[in-house]
Amino acid sequence: MAFSLHHPVVTSGRRLLGASPWPRRTCSALIASLTLAAAPAAPLHAAPSASADSPAADSVQARGRARLPLTVASPDGRVTFVLQQGAQGGLIWRVTLDDRPAIEASPLAFTLDEVVLTRNATVGEVTRTQAREAYPWRGVHATAVSHYNGVRAAVTHQPSKTTYTLDIRAFNDGVAFRHLVPAADGPRTPDETTAFTLPAGSTVWLHSFDSHYESAPQKVDAAALTDQFTGPPLTVKLPQGRGYVAITEGGLDGYSGMGLQAAGANRVDVRLGHAQPVNYPFRLRYGLEEATRLQKPAAMTGAITTPWRVVLVGRDLNALVNADVIHNVSAPPDRTLFPDGMRTPWVKPGRSLWRYLDGGDNSLAGMKEFSRLAGELGFEYSLLEGFWQKWPESDLIDLVEYSKQRHVGIWLWKHSKELRDPAKRKEFFDICTRTGVVGAKIDFFDHEHKEVIDLYHTLLREAAKRRLMLDFHGANKPAGESRTWPNEMTREAIFGLEHRKVAAWGPINTALPFTRMLAGHADFTPVIFGERRQESSWAHQIATAAVYTSPLLIYGAHPKALLENPAVEMIKSIPATWDETRVLSFSEIGEVAGFARRTGDTWFVAILNGATARAVSVPLTFLGGGSYQGLLVRDRADDPAAVDVARDAASRLTTLTVDLRVGGGFIGRFTPGAASSVGASSAGAAAGR
Repeated sequence: MAFSLHHPVVTSGRRLLGASPWPRRTCSALIASLTLAAAPAAPLHAAPSASADSPAADSVQARGRARLPLTVASPDGRVTFVLQQGAQGGLIWRVTLDDRPAIEASPLAFTLDEVVLTRNATVGEVTRTQAREAYPWRGVHATAVSHYNGVRAAVTHQPSKTTYTLDIRAFNDGVAFRHLVPAADGPRTPDETTAFTLPAGSTVWLHSFDSHYESAPQKVDAAALTDQFTGPPLTVKLPQGRGYVAITEGGLDGYSGMGLQAAGANRVDVRLGHAQPVNYPFRLRYGLEEATRLQKPAAMTGAITTPWRVVLVGRDLNALVNADVIHNVSAPPDRTLFPDGMRTPWVKPGRSLWRYLDGGDNSLAGMKEFSRLAGELGFEYSLLEGFWQKWPESDLIDLVEYSKQRHVGIWLWKHSKELRDPAKRKEFFDICTRTGVVGAKIDFFDHEHKEVIDLYHTLLREAAKRRLMLDFHGANKPAGESRTWPNEMTREAIFGLEHRKVAAWGPINTALPFTRMLAGHADFTPVIFGERRQESSWAHQIATAAVYTSPLLIYGAHPKALLENPAVEMIKSIPATWDETRVLSFSEIGEVAGFARRTGDTWFVAILNGATARAVSVPLTFLGGGSYQGLLVRDRADDPAAVDVARDAASRLTTLTVDLRVGGGFIGRFTPGAASSVGASSAGAAAGR
C-alpha cells in the first residue's frame, strides 16, 4: 500500500504535515504505523478472500512510549479516536468525523473491585496495529469488511499498580474500544460507567427499559436528557447535518450486557446488567426476589476482557445501516462446529409461518395445513408455539416428516427458564434431534446480567453440536453473537407486531431500521393485514418484510391471507437475506424509510411512510445495464386495506414517483430482462386478515 505525504493523518495529537519536523530516528516507525491510514479506502464490500470466516490476526506496525493526546485514525482518515488525560490523571476519550466532534470529550470509567482504574492512570507502551479482511456475512449484505487501524495501550493505575490494556480500533464506519485485565488469584468484580458526551444540538432516539428491549423508539433533544434509561443502540443525529452516531456494543461474551442511562443534558453513561432497572417482563416471569439477586454485579475469575464499546459513525443513514463494526469486533466461528462459517450447509436462512398473531388450528392437522401452505408459498419453515409440548412425540415426528416432503422445516418454541438446568437442556435438544426439528425459538430471558448472557452462549454452543438453529425472544439486543454462532438466525429485542396497543405504526416502523436494527437482525414478525396493522396500509406491511433484516423471516399473517393477497407474487419473492443494501437519500428517522436491496441480480425497492403523506422520487440508477421487468405494489389512495399491483419496464434511466399515504408504503421488484407484459391491476379484499 502506498503512503502519500499529501494525506494529512493525525497521530499522537500531531498533524503530519505542518507540524514540527520529526526526529529522524522515529520517521520510519511513524510511516510504518501510518501506512494503512493513508492508503486509499477499499470498496465497501469487496469479495472475501476465503469461503469461510476465520480468525485474522492484526499486524503490529510500531511500538513506543505513549504521548498524549493519542489519536487513532481510520484507514480513510475521516474517523478518529482521541485518548487524552484529564484532571486527577483520568483518561478522557472523544471521537471526530471529518475533524468535527462526533463524541465530545468523555471520561472512561472502568472499575475493578470498586477501584476506578481509569483515574490516576498513566499510559505506557503503545502498540500500533492494522488489519484488513473480508468474510461472508448475511443480512444487509453478503460480505463484511473489517479494515482498521488500532492501538493497544498499556495502562497502569498508579495507586494500586494494577496494569491493564486499553484496546482501540478505528474503522471507516466507527470506533470500538475495550479493557483487558490480566488474570490474578481469586474472583474480581468489574464494572463500568464510561460516558458518551454528545455534541450540543444533537437529537437522539431512545426507548424505555420498562419492557426491556421491547419499547417503541422516542425522539428526544439531547439537551433534554435527564436520567432516562435506554437500551442500545442509541442513535444520534449530529447537529448542522454533520452526520449520525449510534452507540452500542460488540463481542459480548462472558460479561454483563450494556445499557445506557442519561446523566443530564447531552450525556449517557454505561450501565451494566446489574445496574439496569428491573423491567416488567422479568418481574412478571421471575419475581422480585430473583430480580434483587441479579442486582449484584457479577464476579469473574481469570483474565477479564470487556465487550467492545462501539460507536458507529457515518455521514448519512446508509453508512450506519451498512456498518460492520459490531460483528467485526466479535469472534469468528469455531471451525469445528461451523466448518464453512456463515456458509455452513445446515445453517439455512429462510422464511417461516407462525400461527400466533393471526390465528390457526394448533392441532396436528392444523399444523400440517400450515406446512402445506408454507410449501405453496415457497417458504422454508413453520414455527410451532408451546402447544407442541402437549403432543405425543409420535405426532411431532409425523409433522416433521410430512413437512419435509414439502421442503419445510419445523421450529419449536421453548421457555428459557426450563433450559437453565443442563439435564433439561439435554432433554429438550435430544427431542429436537430425535424428531428431526431444525431449530428452536427460546423465549423470556429479559435480563442482561452475566449469567443470562452466559446462558445465550451455552444454548448456542449446545444447539450447534446438534446442528440446530436458534431464535431468541424476550431477549437483549444482538451484539455480534451471530458471527461467533452462525446458528443464531434472529432475535427479538424489538417493539414488534406482537404489540396490540399501538396508536400508529408508521412513525415506529420508519424509525426501527435506523435505531434498533443497527445492532443486527430483528424478529419483528412482519406483515399483517387485519386490525393489528392500525393505520398502516397493506403496501406498508408487505414492504416491512423487505426493509427489516432477519435471516429467519417469520411472517405474522395467516398463510391463507398471504396467498389470497393480490400481491402474493411479491410476497413469495422477498428473500430472507440480501447481497447489497442502499438506504435511499430521502429517508428520515421516524418519518420515511426507503431501501434498495439486491439479491443476485434482482433489485427490490421498499418504502415505509410515517405520519405525513408525501411523494418521493426514486432514480433507479443502481440497476445494471439493459432493461428490467418491474413488479410494483402501491398504496390505494382510497383504501389502506388494498393495493395497486402493476407491471412495467424499467432501466437505470427510470425515475419512479411514489405517492405515499399516511402510514403508507411501496415495494417494487426489478428483474433483468425485457418486460414480458405491461399492465396494471387494482385489488383489495374486504375480508382480509
